[in-house]
Amino acid sequence: MSIIVWLVMGGLVGWIASMIMGTNAQQGIILNVVVGIVGALIGGWLIGPLLGAGSINDGISIMSFIVSLIGAVILLTILSFFQRSSSR
Repeated sequence: MSIIVWLVMGGLVGWIASMIMGTNAQQGIILNVVVGIVGALIGGWLIGPLLGAGSINDGISIMSFIVSLIGAVILLTILSFFQRSSSR
């Protein structure tokens, strides 16, 4: 059951993060899921302890969703930085 939750939440988080960062047209559903899952890991590792928020494994809450979304936006920001610097 937890794998299904990770896939669904990862897809939703990745999709919203890609809309925030303006990369939605460049990404497909698979990349949205990957960005969402990796973003949730980054957010849970970096931001979760600062805010005292649990991860998605602890249960789906508004705070765990926000932490995952912030992590996904951070991931897309880092990726866009490397894409810009490699195209120069």
